[in-house]
This record gives sequence, structure tokens and C-alpha cells, in this order.
Amino acid sequence: MKMIIAIIKPFKLDEVREALAELGIEGMTVVDVKGFGRQRGHTELYRGAEYRVDFIPKIKIEIATRSDNVERVVELITRVANSGKIGDGKIFVFDLEQIVRIRTGELDEEAI
Repeated sequence: MKMIIAIIKPFKLDEVREALAELGIEGMTVVDVKGFGRQRGHTELYRGAEYRVDFIPKIKIEIATRSDNVERVVELITRVANSGKIGDGKIFVFDLEQIVRIRTGELDEEAI
């Protein structure tokens, strides 16, 4: 079992969610986050004053899935979330040691 965490641009969320649903991914956690990578933020103009935005708004998607789904999910997110511009995001993949569905007590793949 794996945990996939994708950090993407906010306007790509609906496209990514719909594509994941078509792939058969039934659940995910989505969180509004802020951060920066190589782009180091940017400057914006507001009412004639220039100011620096150090933390860029992003969306964090967390998906627990079977190990045999990882390649397809990563490829799909990479393809759909790609705008070709700096700041498209990153994808992280972690091993999951155990999953427990609280309501039923189901474990691991049955709990996904």
C-alpha cells in the first residue's frame, strides 16, 4: 500500500479529481496549503503598491492506494496537472504500513 501526496495548482483540482474518479480512485483528502519551491514566491501589484508574495496557494491531495495503482495514479496526476509553467507542483509517494477503517475495523487494502 502507498500514500501519494500531490501538491498542485488550485485551478487544476477539478480536472485532477475527475480524472482520478475515471481511473477508479474512490477517495482522497484535499487540503488548501501555501508554500514555495524554486519559484520562491513572486511580486504582485495591489492598488498601485508592489508587494512580495512568499507563499503561493496550492492544493495538497492525499491518496491511499494499492501498490499496483501507483504508476497509473502518478502518471495521471502528472499529465492532468501539467500546465507547462513553473510551479506546477510535486508528487511524493510513501509506503503505508497499516490502514484501519474506524467504523468497521477493516484493515489495509480492505480499508482503502
